Formats: sequence, C-alpha cells, structure tokens
Amino acid sequence: MRRTLVLLLLLGACAMPPAPAPEPTPTPTPTQPPGDVQTQLATLVVTERPRPDGTYQRDAFGRAWADIDGNGCNQRDDVLLRDAVPGTTTVATQGRCPHDVLAGTWLDPYTGATLVFTDLKQQSQAQALQIDHVVPLAEAWLSGAAAWDESRREQFANDVEGLLAVDGRANAAKGADDPAAWRPVKEHQCAYATRWVAVKHRWQLSVDASEVAALTEMLGFC
Repeated sequence: MRRTLVLLLLLGACAMPPAPAPEPTPTPTPTQPPGDVQTQLATLVVTERPRPDGTYQRDAFGRAWADIDGNGCNQRDDVLLRDAVPGTTTVATQGRCPHDVLAGTWLDPYTGATLVFTDLKQQSQAQALQIDHVVPLAEAWLSGAAAWDESRREQFANDVEGLLAVDGRANAAKGADDPAAWRPVKEHQCAYATRWVAVKHRWQLSVDASEVAALTEMLGFC
C-alpha cells in the first residue's frame, strides 16, 4: 500500500506542468530630457508662428562659410574635419588652411547612414555631403534674426555649434523646416532636438507652440 502511494505521488509530480518563467523586468525608457535642455527650452520666448513675408535673403547672413575664427580654413572644412569618423579623413594644405578635407567617412546624424567619400573635390560627392544649419537661416530670420545687424547674422550663419555634416538628400528633405514639419529618424531625434534648443537658446531666438510640442516629443526619447 505504501509503495503504491509513493508511486502515485511520483506520477503526479511528473504530470504537473512546469512553473512559468518569471516575466523579464522591462528596461525603463527615459521620458525626460537632460535638465539643462529642459531649462533652455523653458526660457525660450514663445510667439505666434510668423508667416514668411518675402524679406528673407541668404546674403543677409553674409558670405557662406566665412573663416570667422581666423584659422585659415572656411567653416565647411572645419565642420567636415570635426564630424568625420576619427582617423578616416584625407586632408591637404590649401592656402592658409592646413586641413582642406578631401575624403573620409561620416555617420549621418539624420539618417544614421555611413557616408564614405573618396574625392570631395568631385561635384557629385561634394553635393552628397552637405553642411546643414541645424536651425535654418530662413527659420532664424523669422525667429528674430531679421532684427540683427549684418555682423551678428554672419556670426550665426558660421557658428560651428549650429552646423552639422549631413547626407545631402536628408538636408534637401529638411530644407527650411522646423521640428514641427521635419525630424530625423527616431534614433537621432534626441540629439537633433537638443542641438536645436541649444542653438535657439544661445542666439535668443523665439519658438512657436507647434515647434515646442515637437521638440518636447523628441526630447522624450533622450
């Protein structure tokens, strides 16, 4: 009788279904941007979205890629060198510039694509790697730059903190849009929004409500 009872208990144990595996603990997703970005965004002046009035002209921001830091290189070469994957660039001396960038590899901050160029003196390659004003000049004009003097506008247009080396097609798609109308792929929206806010804060440019909403959403991915 005792042997039968033990056998039944063993059979019952074998028939019991295995205990379910514990649910994995989800990794928390950050929902708040860094505090300094929050503070900068909160201090920006919010205005109604101004409509283009036809007064914006590119030459109001001075000569493109002026050498405002006096290092002998224009701002395009400075940004190309800064943004390239370290150790990939080929440079030459051109005039007073010791780093005229001829070739290299870049990681596009808008699409995440790897961009490899072998001859940036070739027009098609030069057009495929462009220097973008994170806050477009036309957007800056509407946000306060129209009231600046020419010197301040030229400084803004050539401020390397507001410039990025990007894929030419992505830059064309962005155009003069603000974050409410255009944004990079999701993985790069935090960095994009952070830089946009930093530029507007640095130059005391205004924002509008739709722009703030888009920036807040993108900063939620930080």
